[in-house]
Amino acid sequence: MLKPCQDSYSIQFNDLQAMMLHHTEKRRASLWERATIHDLHVEPLDKSSPLCGDAASFDPTVSEDAIMDTAENLGLAIKVGGRFFPVRDTAYKSLLGRARISGNALPKLSRPKLAEVLNSCLALYRDSALLLIRDEKVSAAHSGDERDYSILEIDQLLDGLCKKMDARFPGNKFSGGYTDHAMTSASWALPDQKEDLLSTYGKLLESSGKKAMADKLMPGIRFSTSDTGMASAKVSALLMGLQYPIHIGGMVSVDHEHQSKVEDFVDSLDMLFAQFGDSVTRLSNLLSVYLEYPVNAMTAVCKKLSMPKKAALEAIAMFEAVNGNDPATAHDVFMAMQEIPFNLKISGAPESKLLALQENMARALTLRWSDYDLAKKVNY
Repeated sequence: MLKPCQDSYSIQFNDLQAMMLHHTEKRRASLWERATIHDLHVEPLDKSSPLCGDAASFDPTVSEDAIMDTAENLGLAIKVGGRFFPVRDTAYKSLLGRARISGNALPKLSRPKLAEVLNSCLALYRDSALLLIRDEKVSAAHSGDERDYSILEIDQLLDGLCKKMDARFPGNKFSGGYTDHAMTSASWALPDQKEDLLSTYGKLLESSGKKAMADKLMPGIRFSTSDTGMASAKVSALLMGLQYPIHIGGMVSVDHEHQSKVEDFVDSLDMLFAQFGDSVTRLSNLLSVYLEYPVNAMTAVCKKLSMPKKAALEAIAMFEAVNGNDPATAHDVFMAMQEIPFNLKISGAPESKLLALQENMARALTLRWSDYDLAKKVNY
Protein backbone atom coordinates (compact mmCIF):
# COMPACT_ATOMS: atom_id res chain seq x y z
CA MET A 1 0.00 0.00 0.00
CA LEU A 2 1.39 3.38 -1.01
CA LYS A 3 2.10 6.01 1.65
CA PRO A 4 1.01 9.67 1.33
CA CYS A 5 4.64 10.77 1.02
CA GLN A 6 5.13 8.75 -2.17
CA ASP A 7 4.77 10.57 -5.49
CA SER A 8 2.38 7.98 -6.96
CA TYR A 9 0.02 8.03 -3.95
CA SER A 10 -3.68 8.54 -4.62
CA ILE A 11 -6.91 8.05 -2.72
CA GLN A 12 -10.55 7.66 -3.78
CA PHE A 13 -13.61 8.67 -1.79
CA ASN A 14 -17.11 7.24 -1.77
CA ASP A 15 -18.22 9.54 1.06
CA LEU A 16 -18.26 13.34 0.80
CA GLN A 17 -17.62 13.94 4.49
CA ALA A 18 -14.56 11.70 4.38
CA MET A 19 -13.24 13.72 1.44
CA MET A 20 -13.90 17.02 3.22
CA LEU A 21 -12.15 15.78 6.36
CA HIS A 22 -9.16 14.57 4.35
CA HIS A 23 -8.63 17.97 2.75
CA THR A 24 -9.20 19.86 6.00
CA GLU A 25 -6.47 17.75 7.61
CA LYS A 26 -4.18 18.30 4.61
CA ARG A 27 -4.67 22.07 4.84
CA ARG A 28 -3.79 22.09 8.53
CA ALA A 29 -0.73 19.88 8.04
CA SER A 30 0.61 21.65 4.95
CA LEU A 31 3.03 24.55 5.02
CA TRP A 32 3.04 27.40 2.50
CA GLU A 33 6.45 29.01 2.88
CA ARG A 34 7.79 32.10 1.13
CA ALA A 35 11.47 32.32 0.27
CA THR A 36 13.70 34.52 -1.85
CA ILE A 37 14.53 32.64 -5.04
CA HIS A 38 18.28 33.23 -4.88
CA ASP A 39 18.31 31.70 -1.37
CA LEU A 40 16.95 28.38 -2.64
CA HIS A 41 19.56 25.67 -2.97
CA VAL A 42 19.06 22.39 -4.82
CA GLU A 43 21.04 19.20 -4.24
CA PRO A 44 20.97 15.89 -6.11
CA LEU A 45 19.03 13.16 -4.31
CA ASP A 46 19.51 10.14 -6.51
CA LYS A 47 20.65 6.88 -4.96
CA SER A 48 24.34 7.67 -5.56
CA SER A 49 24.26 11.11 -3.93
CA PRO A 50 25.74 11.66 -0.44
CA LEU A 51 22.50 13.32 0.67
CA CYS A 52 20.55 10.10 0.07
CA GLY A 53 22.23 8.51 3.07
CA ASP A 54 22.24 11.61 5.25
CA ALA A 55 18.81 11.69 6.89
CA ALA A 56 20.07 14.14 9.54
CA SER A 57 20.29 16.91 6.91
CA PHE A 58 16.56 16.76 6.28
CA ASP A 59 13.75 18.39 8.19
CA PRO A 60 12.68 16.22 11.16
CA THR A 61 9.28 15.64 9.51
CA VAL A 62 10.89 13.90 6.50
CA SER A 63 10.94 10.09 6.67
CA GLU A 64 13.31 7.61 5.10
CA ASP A 65 10.42 6.50 2.87
CA ALA A 66 10.05 10.02 1.44
CA ILE A 67 13.79 10.29 0.81
CA MET A 68 14.00 6.94 -0.96
CA ASP A 69 10.87 7.59 -3.01
CA THR A 70 12.39 10.81 -4.35
CA ALA A 71 15.70 9.05 -4.99
CA GLU A 72 13.77 6.68 -7.27
CA ASN A 73 11.82 9.48 -8.98
CA LEU A 74 12.83 13.13 -9.48
CA GLY A 75 16.10 12.76 -7.57
CA LEU A 76 16.34 16.33 -6.22
CA ALA A 77 16.17 17.96 -2.79
CA ILE A 78 15.86 21.63 -1.91
CA LYS A 79 17.02 23.51 1.17
CA VAL A 80 14.34 25.66 2.76
CA GLY A 81 15.24 27.68 5.86
CA GLY A 82 18.37 25.66 6.53
CA ARG A 83 16.74 22.24 6.18
CA PHE A 84 16.37 19.93 3.21
CA PHE A 85 13.12 18.58 1.78
CA PRO A 86 12.80 16.07 -1.07
CA VAL A 87 11.29 17.59 -4.21
CA ARG A 88 8.13 15.90 -5.48
CA ASP A 89 7.70 15.32 -9.22
CA THR A 90 4.74 17.74 -9.19
CA ALA A 91 7.13 20.57 -8.25
CA TYR A 92 9.52 20.07 -11.16
CA LYS A 93 7.77 22.34 -13.67
CA SER A 94 7.22 25.18 -11.20
CA LEU A 95 10.81 24.90 -9.94
CA LEU A 96 12.04 25.35 -13.51
CA GLY A 97 9.70 28.34 -13.69
CA ARG A 98 11.37 29.99 -10.70
CA ALA A 99 14.77 29.43 -12.37
CA ARG A 100 13.28 30.72 -15.65
CA ILE A 101 14.57 27.79 -17.65
CA SER A 102 12.97 25.10 -19.79
CA GLY A 103 13.92 22.50 -22.37
CA ASN A 104 13.69 18.85 -23.26
CA ALA A 105 17.36 18.29 -22.47
CA LEU A 106 17.06 19.13 -18.78
CA PRO A 107 15.49 15.82 -17.60
CA LYS A 108 18.26 13.96 -19.43
CA LEU A 109 20.99 15.59 -17.33
CA SER A 110 22.50 13.73 -14.42
CA ARG A 111 21.01 14.83 -11.13
CA PRO A 112 24.25 16.59 -10.02
CA LYS A 113 24.41 18.48 -13.32
CA LEU A 114 20.68 19.38 -13.18
CA ALA A 115 21.10 20.65 -9.60
CA GLU A 116 24.09 22.72 -10.73
CA VAL A 117 22.13 24.29 -13.60
CA LEU A 118 19.18 25.06 -11.33
CA ASN A 119 21.36 26.65 -8.65
CA SER A 120 23.20 28.80 -11.20
CA CYS A 121 19.88 30.14 -12.51
CA LEU A 122 18.06 30.46 -9.17
CA ALA A 123 20.94 32.62 -7.87
CA LEU A 124 20.13 35.28 -10.49
CA TYR A 125 16.72 36.26 -9.11
CA ARG A 126 15.74 38.23 -6.01
CA ASP A 127 11.97 37.92 -6.27
CA SER A 128 10.10 35.48 -4.04
CA ALA A 129 8.85 31.92 -4.36
CA LEU A 130 5.89 30.32 -2.60
CA LEU A 131 6.68 26.72 -1.69
CA LEU A 132 4.03 24.15 -0.83
CA ILE A 133 5.42 21.63 1.64
CA ARG A 134 2.98 18.74 1.94
CA ASP A 135 3.36 15.09 2.91
CA GLU A 136 7.07 15.50 3.68
CA LYS A 137 8.09 17.03 0.33
CA VAL A 138 8.14 20.29 -1.57
CA SER A 139 5.15 19.70 -3.85
CA ALA A 140 5.20 23.03 -5.72
CA ALA A 141 7.38 26.12 -6.13
CA HIS A 142 5.00 28.85 -7.25
CA SER A 143 5.74 32.53 -7.78
CA GLY A 144 5.66 34.38 -4.47
CA ASP A 145 3.91 37.38 -6.03
CA GLU A 146 0.26 37.25 -4.91
CA ARG A 147 -0.76 38.49 -8.36
CA ASP A 148 0.84 35.40 -9.91
CA TYR A 149 -0.39 32.70 -7.53
CA SER A 150 -3.36 32.67 -5.16
CA ILE A 151 -3.91 29.92 -2.60
CA LEU A 152 -7.39 28.42 -2.97
CA GLU A 153 -7.74 25.81 -0.22
CA ILE A 154 -9.43 22.66 -1.49
CA ASP A 155 -11.63 22.01 1.55
CA GLN A 156 -12.95 25.58 1.40
CA LEU A 157 -13.68 25.31 -2.33
CA LEU A 158 -15.56 22.06 -1.70
CA ASP A 159 -17.52 23.56 1.18
CA GLY A 160 -18.58 26.57 -0.92
CA LEU A 161 -19.54 24.36 -3.85
CA CYS A 162 -21.62 22.01 -1.69
CA LYS A 163 -23.58 24.89 -0.14
CA LYS A 164 -24.33 26.39 -3.56
CA MET A 165 -25.36 23.02 -4.97
CA ASP A 166 -27.67 22.24 -2.07
CA ALA A 167 -29.39 25.57 -2.71
CA ARG A 168 -29.50 25.36 -6.52
CA PHE A 169 -29.57 21.59 -7.14
CA PRO A 170 -31.48 20.03 -4.23
CA GLY A 171 -31.29 16.25 -4.18
CA ASN A 172 -27.76 16.18 -5.64
CA LYS A 173 -25.89 12.94 -4.93
CA PHE A 174 -22.13 12.67 -4.39
CA SER A 175 -20.79 10.14 -6.91
CA GLY A 176 -17.18 9.96 -5.80
CA GLY A 177 -13.94 11.84 -5.36
CA TYR A 178 -10.27 11.42 -6.14
CA THR A 179 -7.05 13.03 -4.94
CA ASP A 180 -3.42 12.59 -5.85
CA HIS A 181 -0.50 15.01 -5.48
CA ALA A 182 -1.31 16.69 -8.80
CA MET A 183 -5.09 16.91 -8.88
CA THR A 184 -8.31 16.68 -6.88
CA SER A 185 -11.70 15.95 -8.43
CA ALA A 186 -15.22 15.14 -7.28
CA SER A 187 -18.49 14.53 -9.10
CA TRP A 188 -22.18 14.72 -8.29
CA ALA A 189 -25.29 13.39 -10.04
CA LEU A 190 -28.29 15.71 -10.32
CA PRO A 191 -31.29 13.32 -10.57
CA ASP A 192 -33.92 15.89 -9.58
CA GLN A 193 -32.82 18.23 -12.39
CA LYS A 194 -32.97 15.70 -15.24
CA GLU A 195 -36.26 17.05 -16.56
CA ASP A 196 -35.13 20.68 -16.44
CA LEU A 197 -31.65 20.14 -17.87
CA LEU A 198 -32.04 17.23 -20.30
CA SER A 199 -35.69 17.11 -21.44
CA THR A 200 -35.14 18.84 -24.81
CA TYR A 201 -31.98 16.84 -25.50
CA GLY A 202 -33.76 13.64 -24.46
CA LYS A 203 -36.60 14.26 -26.90
CA LEU A 204 -34.11 14.86 -29.70
CA LEU A 205 -32.39 11.59 -28.86
CA GLU A 206 -35.71 9.73 -28.90
CA SER A 207 -36.61 11.19 -32.29
CA SER A 208 -33.23 9.94 -33.54
CA GLY A 209 -33.97 6.39 -32.36
CA LYS A 210 -31.85 6.66 -29.20
CA LYS A 211 -34.52 6.36 -26.49
CA ALA A 212 -32.47 3.81 -24.53
CA MET A 213 -29.61 6.31 -24.28
CA ALA A 214 -31.98 9.11 -23.29
CA ASP A 215 -33.45 7.00 -20.48
CA LYS A 216 -30.02 6.22 -19.03
CA LEU A 217 -28.58 9.73 -19.07
CA MET A 218 -28.37 11.79 -15.91
CA PRO A 219 -27.00 15.34 -15.55
CA GLY A 220 -24.02 15.75 -13.29
CA ILE A 221 -21.16 18.08 -12.49
CA ARG A 222 -17.48 17.60 -11.83
CA PHE A 223 -15.29 19.78 -9.63
CA SER A 224 -11.53 19.78 -10.10
CA THR A 225 -8.60 21.79 -8.80
CA SER A 226 -4.88 21.58 -8.11
CA ASP A 227 -2.55 23.12 -5.54
CA THR A 228 0.50 22.27 -7.63
CA GLY A 229 -0.17 24.30 -10.77
CA MET A 230 -1.87 21.58 -12.81
CA ALA A 231 -5.29 23.24 -13.09
CA SER A 232 -7.53 26.10 -12.06
CA ALA A 233 -10.50 25.59 -9.73
CA LYS A 234 -13.28 24.61 -12.10
CA VAL A 235 -16.70 23.02 -12.44
CA SER A 236 -17.69 21.13 -15.58
CA ALA A 237 -20.93 19.71 -16.97
CA LEU A 238 -21.23 15.92 -17.12
CA LEU A 239 -23.60 13.40 -18.62
CA MET A 240 -23.71 10.34 -16.39
CA GLY A 241 -25.38 6.96 -16.68
CA LEU A 242 -23.35 5.41 -19.51
CA GLN A 243 -20.19 3.33 -19.09
CA TYR A 244 -18.11 6.44 -18.35
CA PRO A 245 -19.11 10.05 -17.48
CA ILE A 246 -19.08 12.33 -20.52
CA HIS A 247 -17.53 15.77 -20.09
CA ILE A 248 -19.56 18.21 -22.21
CA GLY A 249 -17.94 21.51 -21.30
CA GLY A 250 -16.50 23.74 -18.63
CA MET A 251 -18.89 26.06 -16.81
CA VAL A 252 -16.85 27.82 -14.11
CA SER A 253 -13.11 28.34 -13.90
CA VAL A 254 -11.18 30.51 -11.44
CA ASP A 255 -7.42 30.64 -11.92
CA HIS A 256 -4.96 30.54 -9.03
CA GLU A 257 -3.82 34.07 -9.88
CA HIS A 258 -4.89 37.73 -9.96
CA GLN A 259 -5.37 37.57 -6.16
CA SER A 260 -8.36 35.25 -6.59
CA LYS A 261 -10.19 34.16 -3.46
CA VAL A 262 -12.44 31.24 -2.59
CA GLU A 263 -15.32 33.75 -2.54
CA ASP A 264 -14.67 34.49 -6.25
CA PHE A 265 -15.11 30.81 -7.04
CA VAL A 266 -18.29 30.55 -4.97
CA ASP A 267 -19.79 33.69 -6.54
CA SER A 268 -19.12 32.34 -10.04
CA LEU A 269 -21.29 29.30 -9.29
CA ASP A 270 -24.48 31.36 -9.61
CA MET A 271 -24.43 30.81 -13.38
CA LEU A 272 -24.11 27.01 -13.24
CA PHE A 273 -27.68 26.23 -14.29
CA ALA A 274 -27.64 28.45 -17.38
CA GLN A 275 -24.15 27.31 -18.38
CA PHE A 276 -25.15 23.66 -18.09
CA GLY A 277 -27.93 24.37 -20.55
CA ASP A 278 -25.45 25.95 -22.97
CA SER A 279 -23.26 22.82 -22.84
CA VAL A 280 -26.23 20.53 -23.52
CA THR A 281 -27.30 22.73 -26.45
CA ARG A 282 -23.87 22.39 -28.07
CA LEU A 283 -24.11 18.61 -27.74
CA SER A 284 -27.69 18.56 -29.07
CA ASN A 285 -26.63 20.52 -32.14
CA LEU A 286 -24.37 17.63 -33.18
CA LEU A 287 -27.48 15.50 -33.79
CA SER A 288 -28.23 17.61 -36.87
CA VAL A 289 -24.69 17.56 -38.28
CA TYR A 290 -24.58 14.77 -40.88
CA LEU A 291 -21.29 13.25 -41.99
CA GLU A 292 -20.74 11.34 -45.22
CA TYR A 293 -17.40 9.95 -44.05
CA PRO A 294 -17.73 9.62 -40.26
CA VAL A 295 -14.74 7.32 -39.79
CA ASN A 296 -12.49 9.81 -41.56
CA ALA A 297 -14.09 12.65 -39.59
CA MET A 298 -13.50 10.83 -36.29
CA THR A 299 -9.88 10.19 -37.22
CA ALA A 300 -9.32 13.81 -38.24
CA VAL A 301 -10.96 15.19 -35.09
CA CYS A 302 -9.00 12.85 -32.81
CA LYS A 303 -5.84 13.95 -34.59
CA LYS A 304 -6.83 17.62 -34.26
CA LEU A 305 -7.39 17.20 -30.52
CA SER A 306 -4.15 15.19 -30.07
CA MET A 307 -5.92 12.19 -28.59
CA PRO A 308 -3.55 9.40 -27.45
CA LYS A 309 -2.90 7.47 -30.65
CA LYS A 310 -3.30 3.87 -29.48
CA ALA A 311 -6.52 4.51 -27.54
CA ALA A 312 -7.92 6.67 -30.36
CA LEU A 313 -7.22 4.06 -33.03
CA GLU A 314 -8.94 1.40 -30.89
CA ALA A 315 -12.03 3.63 -30.55
CA ILE A 316 -12.02 4.41 -34.29
CA ALA A 317 -11.78 0.71 -35.15
CA MET A 318 -14.67 -0.09 -32.82
CA PHE A 319 -16.82 2.65 -34.39
CA GLU A 320 -15.96 1.45 -37.91
CA ALA A 321 -16.85 -2.14 -36.97
CA VAL A 322 -20.30 -1.02 -35.80
CA ASN A 323 -21.05 1.70 -38.36
CA GLY A 324 -19.19 0.45 -41.40
CA ASN A 325 -19.08 2.97 -44.23
CA ASP A 326 -22.56 4.33 -43.56
CA PRO A 327 -23.16 8.05 -42.96
CA ALA A 328 -23.59 9.14 -39.34
CA THR A 329 -24.02 12.28 -37.26
CA ALA A 330 -21.32 14.21 -35.45
CA HIS A 331 -23.17 13.19 -32.27
CA ASP A 332 -22.59 9.51 -33.15
CA VAL A 333 -18.89 10.19 -33.60
CA PHE A 334 -18.57 12.23 -30.40
CA MET A 335 -20.22 9.43 -28.43
CA ALA A 336 -17.90 6.89 -30.07
CA MET A 337 -14.93 9.00 -28.97
CA GLN A 338 -15.91 8.37 -25.34
CA GLU A 339 -14.32 4.94 -25.70
CA ILE A 340 -10.94 6.71 -25.56
CA PRO A 341 -11.01 7.74 -21.86
CA PHE A 342 -12.82 4.51 -20.99
CA ASN A 343 -10.04 2.41 -22.57
CA LEU A 344 -7.36 4.52 -20.90
CA LYS A 345 -9.01 4.12 -17.51
CA ILE A 346 -9.12 0.34 -17.94
CA SER A 347 -5.42 0.37 -18.82
CA GLY A 348 -4.62 2.20 -15.57
CA ALA A 349 -4.11 5.79 -16.73
CA PRO A 350 -3.93 8.27 -13.82
CA GLU A 351 -7.04 10.27 -13.05
CA SER A 352 -5.29 13.58 -13.73
CA LYS A 353 -4.53 12.45 -17.29
CA LEU A 354 -8.13 11.33 -17.84
CA LEU A 355 -9.51 14.65 -16.60
CA ALA A 356 -7.23 16.64 -18.91
CA LEU A 357 -8.10 14.38 -21.84
CA GLN A 358 -11.86 14.75 -21.29
CA GLU A 359 -11.59 18.52 -21.07
CA ASN A 360 -9.70 18.53 -24.34
CA MET A 361 -12.20 16.16 -25.95
CA ALA A 362 -15.07 18.52 -25.10
CA ARG A 363 -13.54 20.99 -27.58
CA ALA A 364 -15.05 18.74 -30.25
CA LEU A 365 -18.44 20.26 -29.40
CA THR A 366 -17.30 23.61 -30.78
CA LEU A 367 -15.61 22.39 -33.98
CA ARG A 368 -17.04 22.88 -37.46
CA TRP A 369 -17.40 19.19 -38.25
CA SER A 370 -17.91 19.71 -41.97
CA ASP A 371 -14.23 20.68 -42.17
CA TYR A 372 -13.31 17.15 -41.10
CA ASP A 373 -15.82 15.21 -43.25
CA LEU A 374 -13.21 14.17 -45.80
CA ALA A 375 -13.57 11.61 -48.60
CA LYS A 376 -9.87 10.85 -48.56
CA LYS A 377 -8.68 8.43 -45.88
CA VAL A 378 -7.06 10.22 -42.94
CA ASN A 379 -3.86 8.76 -41.54
CA TYR A 380 -3.34 9.21 -37.83
